[in-house]
Amino acid sequence: MSTPTSPLGASQWLTQEQLLPMQQQRMSMSIGVPKEKSFQENRVALTPEAVSILVNNGHQVFVETKAGEGAHFYDNDFSEAGAQIVYSPEEVFKSDVILKVAPLMEAEAEWLKPNQIIISAIHLPTLQASFLEKLMQKKVTALAFEYIKDSSGTFPIVRSMSEIAGNAAILIASELLGNAQHGGGGTLLGGITGVPPAKVVVLGAGVVGEYATRTALGLGAEVKVFDNSTYKLMRLQNNIGMRIYTSIIHPEILKQELSSADVAIGSIHSEAGRSKLIVTDEMVQNMKAGSVIIDVSIDQGGCFETSELTSHNKPTFKKYDVIHYGVPNIASRFARTASFAISNVLTPKLIKAGQTGGLEALFHTNDGTRHGIYLYKGAVANRHLSERFNLKYTDLDLIFSASQL
Repeated sequence: MSTPTSPLGASQWLTQEQLLPMQQQRMSMSIGVPKEKSFQENRVALTPEAVSILVNNGHQVFVETKAGEGAHFYDNDFSEAGAQIVYSPEEVFKSDVILKVAPLMEAEAEWLKPNQIIISAIHLPTLQASFLEKLMQKKVTALAFEYIKDSSGTFPIVRSMSEIAGNAAILIASELLGNAQHGGGGTLLGGITGVPPAKVVVLGAGVVGEYATRTALGLGAEVKVFDNSTYKLMRLQNNIGMRIYTSIIHPEILKQELSSADVAIGSIHSEAGRSKLIVTDEMVQNMKAGSVIIDVSIDQGGCFETSELTSHNKPTFKKYDVIHYGVPNIASRFARTASFAISNVLTPKLIKAGQTGGLEALFHTNDGTRHGIYLYKGAVANRHLSERFNLKYTDLDLIFSASQL
């Protein structure tokens, strides 16, 4: 009689090696925070609290002297948090990673070095081909924080700045409306018992429009919102939890509503670069004397035909007896809040990068962070930029997926 064979091979009875997951190598990074040189830019990319967290995670942080003063963060605050204070931009630009709020400037590009990683705003409307080509020659990797996504697929820094702009637009309008020195109509935005409130027209039902609506309603104003997307209008009503007047942008209806409005907020965003002109010169002429226009879309050219760029030093001008406010970087007026918002998004990503072997390793595993890259080691990695400036496009998803095979 034959002996029954074992269902297992002989080698399978021997002691086998246990396969354990390989621990990812931690990496210490040098992170530089330069002082912003852009006009009236008061924000800073990292707060002292964020610096403390990064230093405790093994990173070096170099902060240029007075980098945070516009947001009331001082050298002593950063030093006590563990940062090294440096006294020239050349010194801070020696770091592996550069964190900025405003876009890179021509002078700053001279201090860049190959394989350096820069995270900053990009501001597409003002980007020049010559400057982009200079960055390409430097062989740097550059991320636009406007394009960085979170795990839910949204753009957290853009959303935070939009929330600030929406809230601030109503607060600024309220101040101008009641300020006789600026020519305001002397109207209290929310009204009082027996006196009707001010009427606010909001153009655009995105994040800026939603938060402008929230703030205006909170102050007691009457609000009417216009947008050509019925989905955005429905979402806005759902988010604020109440039904308000909404309408698609029909010129005759809009003209009629603007003629009786005390405040008009422009928050029309364009994916193509320039905001669409919604309010004509004639519509502004028909608005009440002493009424206020806050054109939050001014950084994309504005959605009011009468809008012009202004500054924090001289934020308003009058046309047809209507006060116009056209400051492009409203969030910089609330620099401390804005700095916390930016820092809260960047800090966890930097910590995660250190835990996974650096930002380069994070690009492989985190497509939300990778989405922010517009230059990768000198190659254009943003399709919109490649088409706009007729430059070769490099698909990072293909590169990184291939490297993992």
